[in-house]
Amino acid sequence: MHGDGVDALKDILFGSTAGIVSEIFEYPFDLAKVRLQSQLLTGDKQFNGPLDCLVKTWKHEGIVGLYRGLPVPLVGSMAETAAIFVAYSTFQNLIRKFTNTQGELSIPQLATASAGAGAVTSFILTPIELVKCKIQVQMMNTHTPPRIPPVGFVTSTTSLSPLDPPQSKFLLPPRNQPYEPLPGPFSIIKTVVQNNGVRGLWLGHVGTLLRETGGTASWFAMKEYVARLLVARRTPSSSTLEPFALLPWESAVAGSVSGAFCVAALYPADTVKSAMQTEEELRSHRVSTATAAREWTTTATHGSHSHTRPSFPAPPAIPRPTTPTFMATLSTIYRAHGIRGLYSGGGMTMARAVPSSGIVFVVYDGLVQYFS
Repeated sequence: MHGDGVDALKDILFGSTAGIVSEIFEYPFDLAKVRLQSQLLTGDKQFNGPLDCLVKTWKHEGIVGLYRGLPVPLVGSMAETAAIFVAYSTFQNLIRKFTNTQGELSIPQLATASAGAGAVTSFILTPIELVKCKIQVQMMNTHTPPRIPPVGFVTSTTSLSPLDPPQSKFLLPPRNQPYEPLPGPFSIIKTVVQNNGVRGLWLGHVGTLLRETGGTASWFAMKEYVARLLVARRTPSSSTLEPFALLPWESAVAGSVSGAFCVAALYPADTVKSAMQTEEELRSHRVSTATAAREWTTTATHGSHSHTRPSFPAPPAIPRPTTPTFMATLSTIYRAHGIRGLYSGGGMTMARAVPSSGIVFVVYDGLVQYFS
């Protein structure tokens, strides 16, 4: 029992360290992914793709914008990675106990253990991701003000005439008019609980459960499969390492392949989850923007002259179900955007998952071997 406790502590420490290193590297890409996914339900396209999102965020928010809300996912990544590795080891031990298996488990057994680990971890991860996603899209409301821009309200390059229609673009206030402070994580949690009860913190849990169960199963199983292939290619005389003591490059390759496989398999579930978790954050902005567009048809006074503004229709709002269930949201996104919508930001996520997953396993395997 003492040995099990020490092993669990190691899993927590090593998993947390691996999660921190990985999260710092990948966070800007995750922020862009969530922003792309969140605009699927708004009918208001602010970004044309991952690179466009990163460039605009950097231009108008700087390095702070690229790492907006980092403390929440940093804590979340520590909790997630540690929980996954602890649960993974626990499920492996249970499988060995009930199947009387000695030594290495088969790939299907490892997939079962990792699926169980993912399912358990999803309950920890959903509230963390809910807060993270809401923080990541806050500036999308600021970028596209739901009101008619006053005189002197300019973009970074051109002035806007008061006669111009509402537009979905980044608008920067004058330097003497800073943005109002945005709600922090504790304020967001308080608001969610007040509006929806404690259960509201698990909005989008079905998506997280599917992603974590299937994704974690494919992540660990593929990593072990590739690792065993790499170890098997060695000749007995080519290395003095223990049979399954992976070299750093082997851990990196196995982890990178597993990361890509995991993203490809379960990405649509993550898209639906992110859209559900950010819709409420953006809903009031979408309604206000539509109202502003309708008001644009009225007569307005500019200086000493009166102008009749041309009619601009309100941005189309995508119909939404009263209760945002997982399947209803999935259907809504698919009808509006097709399969490409369900993989919105998928290419960039794949690109970041490859090195990120490699980093996780290099750090984790390295720590395990060093302290063994």
